[in-house]
Amino acid sequence: MVTVVTKLVFCFHFSRKYGQYTMNQEITKVPEKPPFDRSSSQDSLDELSMEDYWTELENIKKSSENRQDQEVVVVKEPDEGELEEEWLKEAGLSNLFGESAGDPQESMVFLSTLTRTQAAAVQKRVETVSQTLRKKNKQYQIPDVRDIFAQQRESKEKAPDGTNSQSVRTDENKHQGKDDQDCSLVVGEKELIPLVSEEVPASETDINLEVSFAEQAVSQKDSSKEKAQKSKDRDASLPNFRLPKDKTGTTRIGDLAPQDMKKVCHLALIELTALYDVLGVELKQQKAVKIKTKDSGLFCIPLIVLLEQDQKKVPGTRIPLIFQKLISRIEEGGLETEGLLRIPGAAVRIKNLCQELEAKFYEGTFNWESVKQHDAASLLKLFIRELPQPLLSVEYLKAFQAVQNLPTRTQQLQALNLLVILLPDANRDTLKALLEFLQRVIDNREKNKMTTMNVAMVMAPNLFMCHTLGLKSSEQREFVMAAGTANIMHLLIKYQQLLWTIPKFIVNQVRKQNTENHKKDKKAMKKLLKKRAFDREKYEKQDKSTSDADVPQGVIRVQAPHLSKVSMAIQLTEELKASDVLARFLSQESGIAQTLKKGEVFLYEIGGNIGERCLDDDTYMKDLYQLNPNAEWVIKSKAS
Repeated sequence: MVTVVTKLVFCFHFSRKYGQYTMNQEITKVPEKPPFDRSSSQDSLDELSMEDYWTELENIKKSSENRQDQEVVVVKEPDEGELEEEWLKEAGLSNLFGESAGDPQESMVFLSTLTRTQAAAVQKRVETVSQTLRKKNKQYQIPDVRDIFAQQRESKEKAPDGTNSQSVRTDENKHQGKDDQDCSLVVGEKELIPLVSEEVPASETDINLEVSFAEQAVSQKDSSKEKAQKSKDRDASLPNFRLPKDKTGTTRIGDLAPQDMKKVCHLALIELTALYDVLGVELKQQKAVKIKTKDSGLFCIPLIVLLEQDQKKVPGTRIPLIFQKLISRIEEGGLETEGLLRIPGAAVRIKNLCQELEAKFYEGTFNWESVKQHDAASLLKLFIRELPQPLLSVEYLKAFQAVQNLPTRTQQLQALNLLVILLPDANRDTLKALLEFLQRVIDNREKNKMTTMNVAMVMAPNLFMCHTLGLKSSEQREFVMAAGTANIMHLLIKYQQLLWTIPKFIVNQVRKQNTENHKKDKKAMKKLLKKRAFDREKYEKQDKSTSDADVPQGVIRVQAPHLSKVSMAIQLTEELKASDVLARFLSQESGIAQTLKKGEVFLYEIGGNIGERCLDDDTYMKDLYQLNPNAEWVIKSKAS
């Protein structure tokens, strides 16, 4: 079934016939602040900051008048089983079914690394696809789910990540302990975590990245601590989540080689789905089958197309140049300006500036001195709104919105972490630049009067609501969406440092996959050489020489092939960190090391059970060596 949805994108449309700007479709009236019910202990939620949200929505409406074009997005509503089939493809498991179906053993290495909850999420989708294909009498090879998951059912009670596995109830949609949520907002039957007051001192808590998030959710559901945890997480303040120190180093997005990052994304999708399954929250991906877009310009251009244009001007750029320049212009005016981001620029000037930018930006003849600070802020928000596909992506926008339905702050943060990992590179990089800029605005809140919640209220409609403005919805739904998306925006800003971290349990699963694949490849190579004794003996000698390093026990050899012809032998100690190794290299009195500074080069772990990983300064080398003894240690820049 195919549904045609009208999405309103605020682009210029000039009518030569009438010599003026025309509006092809009337925008849906932005609702007034709808009525809502509050529990007796909730303090004037609508007075907290919601006014900024509705004001911003009204400003969006005004800025769109007389400069609105209609864009048609054809969204394909999936038939039975198609959603699950697409999910399996995204999870890297397409070879389990369809025309590409092959030996299920090809996926067994991957499946063997999954936690109990992850395996349950995969099994649920495989069963749906298998049943659908059988109903349609497809002549594809359809694997028996019992064969694929026999290994998981026979696994020990201990999960791969070291957690105690427990039965997973993926069809539950009930959360115990509702009576502990006295301070929550109720809209009809919809319950929301309350908006956050920044005046309340925040509690501090460690975020657990070593154990699968879905496994943690199962443990909490089956534990008497769940009620207390929910109550703690639903306090009026956001906790100060901390990353506990990991001796083998924290891994951030951008630290891994592309082949390993691809595995991370597959695992993140499965983990996110498992988490939502355990908590009884529906997770549905969307896909735009056809979308009409411009292929040049600045506004209303897909990010990937815009970056292709920009990279012709500035090779290697990862964030649109116009986006960077607008942020730069805002900062030139000083971030202490009261009402920054909240006060809109003049609508007529914004129109004229857009036209002029489209014509002169790439020529380098645009006069930036003519752009007032509030106009630049309005242009920045306009750029985000006018992206043909949302910054949070078509596929995952609904999943971001569904974060508000998760029962605890911790689980909301965990879901956002996985969703950030799943974003396309261009979207993720641009979002990161936006959040970092917003934090700089908030850092000046004493003068500009823009707290985290104020900024979240202003930015939420631009990231979440602009793609649904043309769709009818009830006032109650509008309010639920407003409160929920503002909270999500708040979380994205406050926890941005955590959200770009790859959970350790996922990195460990990648390591296990690489180890198993290496064993499989090694076995295949030996089989190939079986009939050729000389070659086999030569291969085994080479394999032995690579595994038995020609350095003394407790010593690693660090190389810098692009920077130095000489390698360094480093004695491992309990306290030796990656930063110490780099400092020793940079302290050399000869060669190119003299000209380098800290931050220009990094220490990498390469090979063994990982493709390539950039180490953070606080990585303890002896602990990492014990985790990956076959790795090579290389100093290089991120560009090389």
